[in-house]
Amino acid sequence: VLMAADILLYDTTHVPVGDDQKQHLELCRDIAQKFNNDFNADNFFKIPEPLIQKEFSRIMSLRDGTKKMSKSELSDLSRINLTDDKDQMINKIKKAKTDTMLMPNEKESLKNRPEALNLLEIYSSLSSQSLEKSKSDFSGKNFSEFKDKLSNLVVEKIEPISKEIKKLLNEESHLDKILLEGSEKANDFASIKVKEMKKIIGF
Repeated sequence: VLMAADILLYDTTHVPVGDDQKQHLELCRDIAQKFNNDFNADNFFKIPEPLIQKEFSRIMSLRDGTKKMSKSELSDLSRINLTDDKDQMINKIKKAKTDTMLMPNEKESLKNRPEALNLLEIYSSLSSQSLEKSKSDFSGKNFSEFKDKLSNLVVEKIEPISKEIKKLLNEESHLDKILLEGSEKANDFASIKVKEMKKIIGF
């Protein structure tokens, strides 16, 4: 419900979510539609649409390809954190669970190899190419060669973010200023919406 309020108060039209979050957005849409219908306030609350990546909408754990990657997982080796440094990223990819076979060359063989599928999907997503293309590039190769390529790609994409986070964390006064300005802007916008809503309801 709090998430729905955060979306609806700001006239949000699209929300980027993973496919496991779609049901939460459905509640938000239901609340908006019910308010608009009950108070005859057509389109007062925008009905937000989910933005779900067509491919690779759920990234799985590096330790278990059947579970989604999560910051609540006990093992830090199960995920890539945005604050990880280069060595940590490389180490996590190196230790990511695989199997004893070579990289798959047929799509059907991926069905029973969740860890191989997950690593290929991570590679495909970060390189902005299809799973078929990634599979073709590494078909029949061993995992060590593939993991080297994947590690380099992960570092290339995430290390700049990690460095920027660490830099900003050392600039507390700058962060406080951003938070204060953001809070004031959000409050100004939301308070107008709340006043309009109260008027519609009759408060």
